[in-house]
Amino acid sequence: MSSIPSLLRDRIAATPDAEAYRVPSDDTWVSMSWREVGERVRGLALGLSGLGAGPGRRVSILCSTRLEWILADLAVLSTGAATTTIYPSNTAAECAFVVTDSGSTIVIAENDEQVAKLRSVQKELPDVTHVVVVDGSSSDDGWVVTLDSVSGGEGDYDALVDAISQDDLATLIYTSGTTGRPKGVELTHDNWLFAAGSVREIDLITPDDLHFLWLPLSHSFGKLLEVVMIDIGVPTAIDGRLDRIADNLGALRPTVMAAAPRIFEKIHNTVVATVRREGGIKLRIFEWARETGIRVSRARQREAAVPLTTRVEHALADRLVFAKLRARFGGRIRFFISGAAPLSRDVAEFFDGAGLTILEGYGLTESSAGSFLNRPESVRFGTVGPPLPGTQVRIADDGEILIGGRGVMRGYHGLPRETSETLEDGWLRTGDIGELDQAGRLLITDRKKELIKTSGGKYVAPTHLEGRIKAACPFASHVFVHGDRRNYVTALVTLDMDVVRPWAEAESLPADPEALRGHPRMREEVDRAIRQVNADQASYATVKKFAILAEDFTVETGELTASLKIRRKAVEERHAETLNAFYAD
Repeated sequence: MSSIPSLLRDRIAATPDAEAYRVPSDDTWVSMSWREVGERVRGLALGLSGLGAGPGRRVSILCSTRLEWILADLAVLSTGAATTTIYPSNTAAECAFVVTDSGSTIVIAENDEQVAKLRSVQKELPDVTHVVVVDGSSSDDGWVVTLDSVSGGEGDYDALVDAISQDDLATLIYTSGTTGRPKGVELTHDNWLFAAGSVREIDLITPDDLHFLWLPLSHSFGKLLEVVMIDIGVPTAIDGRLDRIADNLGALRPTVMAAAPRIFEKIHNTVVATVRREGGIKLRIFEWARETGIRVSRARQREAAVPLTTRVEHALADRLVFAKLRARFGGRIRFFISGAAPLSRDVAEFFDGAGLTILEGYGLTESSAGSFLNRPESVRFGTVGPPLPGTQVRIADDGEILIGGRGVMRGYHGLPRETSETLEDGWLRTGDIGELDQAGRLLITDRKKELIKTSGGKYVAPTHLEGRIKAACPFASHVFVHGDRRNYVTALVTLDMDVVRPWAEAESLPADPEALRGHPRMREEVDRAIRQVNADQASYATVKKFAILAEDFTVETGELTASLKIRRKAVEERHAETLNAFYAD
């Protein structure tokens, strides 16, 4: 096949009546077959074509994760146009930048709230001829039309699909912009077909699985999952509402789910904080079970035999603790997939010991999201696994990871200088520092641009420390390690109030974050975690001072990107007074 729409067409021909998607409807879930998906996509593609979508054009999607996002994406691609993705959390100004920079002429918006954003900057969108709203009403001036009214156009759908080349632009995804203005990453149909085919080749997921998708489809990780499931023919249950994840897991009982590390950290921290609050025999049993599970996990990673006594202990720990944890996820999870940010090894080993293995992977938007992935039979936590089939890797003299292969982007939209700086002789400069182990698995040390160099000339990897502190302190939401050109390392810690509040109430402590952050008991909990992490760090890499903040980092304050990565410069600027106070002496 030469395009994503032709891949879909092949899937429909192969398994027309098999379940494709499952979506929430009132208190139940409704299934849709691949044949029904094809009919919906065909009608919407012809309708969008009638509005002007076609080869060389771009259509933006401003919508949360839901079935209509996927149908709209497949329909846009079927016209020969390319999809530009926009996070629904983006501000009106950020939306306007992406729409105008990409040259989008149509925007598909989720609801009236998103339409209102576009209306507020309409003068900045002179090339946008129509806004197609999923849940909303059309406007009197004709600028806004409904998705239902667009669906059902007439024309030769197959001719549109046949005209698409594998080298045609399929997607423009704007990078998070942790260090500057977002750049539009140009990904072709061939990029996505290669990435999806690489996942299929390792026989990780089968049509017998049930995939639960809630990740943002605006992110390259979510987009890759969309194409992978079409390629393999895996049914996918879709619901992007974060507050429904726990309930959905219980109702759906999926076998596969992908998530960002923050989800696993939050589950881990909630469990740990709950048993600590209960104390007594429950806490002692939990700590024993966790240590037993980690021993088993580490033996598996070494491919060593697990002693009989440990196996017996682990079976008891499973019955008393781990089986209950697996039940929270529906009881059928074969594995999780983690990506988009580093996963703490401590958290990964805890889950693995509980029978919930997390396969950490790695890729950039610029490499079509999927370049490396741990395999269930040879997982090694702390690494992101070996390359996926067809992906090439080199480690530069300065330690930078270079990626080659068909998954590498075409370039940055309208930015030839930045493209030439990032692509060198066909190799993608990732900006990450790493090394390969003897089995060819990739270990990422840190972001090249984010390494801290203390005034003493020592390099410190901040994200490594941040992940370990979060794993050691169940009350932490985010940790920011600071110390570039300073004489020692310090940290800012934000609180996860969903976890902290029940503990604070049980301990008769103030529940207000401002009052709680300076309380000796709260500082003692954070200090204990930092001392635990410091114990096995070189002196120059230990955190000497810390402050607890009253407010968490958020996308709205500019301290997090839309994909929840910390914007380091923004945090440093916003909390400059606190950071400078660490070094006042």
